[in-house]
Amino acid sequence: MEKQIRRRGRPKNIVPTQPAGGIQSLDRALDVLEALAKHDGVTLTELSDHLRQSTATMHRVLASLERRQYVEINPERQEWFVGPEAFRLGSAFLRHTNIVERSRSVMRDLVAKTGETSNLGVEREGVVLFVSQMETPETIRAFIPPGTKSPLHASGIGKALLSSFDDARLDRFVKTARFTRFTERTIANPEQLRAVVEQIRVTGYALDDEERTVGMRCVAAAIHDASGEAVAGISISGPTIRIPDAKIQQIGAWLTSAAKDVSRRLGAA
Repeated sequence: MEKQIRRRGRPKNIVPTQPAGGIQSLDRALDVLEALAKHDGVTLTELSDHLRQSTATMHRVLASLERRQYVEINPERQEWFVGPEAFRLGSAFLRHTNIVERSRSVMRDLVAKTGETSNLGVEREGVVLFVSQMETPETIRAFIPPGTKSPLHASGIGKALLSSFDDARLDRFVKTARFTRFTERTIANPEQLRAVVEQIRVTGYALDDEERTVGMRCVAAAIHDASGEAVAGISISGPTIRIPDAKIQQIGAWLTSAAKDVSRRLGAA
């Protein structure tokens, strides 16, 4: 979303119109929340341009969401943000699963051992959804806030989860996957992904070697539930200078052990 013209967050003149139908109104409200979640402050004009809706329509949606605290406005800059009620609602997803709580002490232990940030992610609709993070105190560190999404092929957790797919499910994935390139090291095609998956199945851990962000590495392993299904992934992330080749095998061993620990807490054998 280009930020060229900064206009005010509320229109001066709103022409009253009949509200849209129920489903359309809901779609618009969700579109607004998703747009606000992706940007750090958005004016009414920018939001209207981005969603291709009139400012009057967008203002009605924002006003309704604001009354229920799903969005809020900075009155000085006239920028809209996601509000506290949206956070509360989103947190219900974390309460739905006990993976976050069961992983917390394990993630804390990983941070202590490695000196790097630990992350927890789950697979949702073909992408990794990061649901928890335990940060390192280091000044230079990986920052992946909960709610961030990443393609499966371009993240350590994503590749760890892909390694748990059976052959039929992996086939379906590679046939529809968009192998978006983020760096020169990003996996670029199905054949390369299959080779990486086979390697992960042997070692037990996955490596993101500057495949999403230049200068950053991630080591990850899959977490399984009582049925043996991979339900999440746990990782550590940090700058390549602190995660050199010589440390990867040891860190990988810590990650596989951590993943097994969380899996046992979820009832896995």
